[in-house]
Amino acid sequence: MMFPLNRNRRLRSSAALRDLVRENSLSANDFIVPLFIVEGTQSKTEIPSMPNYFRFSIDLAVKEAKRLYGLGIRGVLLFVKVTDAEKDNTGAAALNPEGLMQRSIRAIKAAVPELVVCTDVALDPYSNYGHDGIVENKQIVNDVTVEILAKMAVSHAESGADIVAPSDMMDGRVLAIRKALENAGFVNTGIISYSAKYASAFYGPFRDALDSAPGFGDKKTYQMDVANRKEAIIETLRDIEEGADIVMVKPGMPYLDIVRDLANNTHVPIAVYQVSGEYAMLKAAAEKGWLDHDNVMMEQLMAFKRAGASLIVTYHAERTIQLLQ
Repeated sequence: MMFPLNRNRRLRSSAALRDLVRENSLSANDFIVPLFIVEGTQSKTEIPSMPNYFRFSIDLAVKEAKRLYGLGIRGVLLFVKVTDAEKDNTGAAALNPEGLMQRSIRAIKAAVPELVVCTDVALDPYSNYGHDGIVENKQIVNDVTVEILAKMAVSHAESGADIVAPSDMMDGRVLAIRKALENAGFVNTGIISYSAKYASAFYGPFRDALDSAPGFGDKKTYQMDVANRKEAIIETLRDIEEGADIVMVKPGMPYLDIVRDLANNTHVPIAVYQVSGEYAMLKAAAEKGWLDHDNVMMEQLMAFKRAGASLIVTYHAERTIQLLQ
């Protein structure tokens, strides 16, 4: 019997000892911050279902990007809310060199060239159906969509994006994007693939933020079944073979097992997206006084690192950095 020779509590006996033996840590380098961008000037509008999170016009998004970089944030992920008049079933606005996304990329890169600008590559913000692909006979068609996504990624790279992030879950889109980028000379443009994106109920506030909820049906024919685990490994390994530089799991907390599975089965950086519903739940519970906001937030973020995530896309980044400092 080893007790009392081995007492596990010895290394927990003081804060300094706990710091010394801690297996995982958080820093500003771990975070990518989502930015929601709208048309207009001097516009900053709070998203009702995401307290203290905002949509910015480009001019204020530039100021926000500068501020975030000053806090130590090294990456942002851009999403745009286009006008209803620009939405159709062809993705035309997504390819416009003077589109909202393209202008946003150029403005932010000009102002903060050192900041890593990642961009959402999907058609749902531009679709009059609210789906991530072209719709034919109420079906989301794969191959036609992939052709447009590849052109969209090149358009973002031409505008200065460092990394494109296809979030659509169409089959074969990573390979098509990688080939298109290479053929256009953008050999150093990275791809963060949403490799294990689940058909989750946690996305509601995000869809409010971008007005991108599906107009009919749901997204279960292309996003992953929440009951599946092995499928995530298959999807991710395929994306890596097709040229993904970073892979992503989305949502976060309900899918920590998937993060760990990918950490055990791959050798590329793993990102996890702590989605809008996760953010909104914590905000609501804290407002009711049912949870300690900051302690729960830090525990959740540490759980992502413990599970194997290299990067965390989160709406909590700024508050976390304040606490770390």
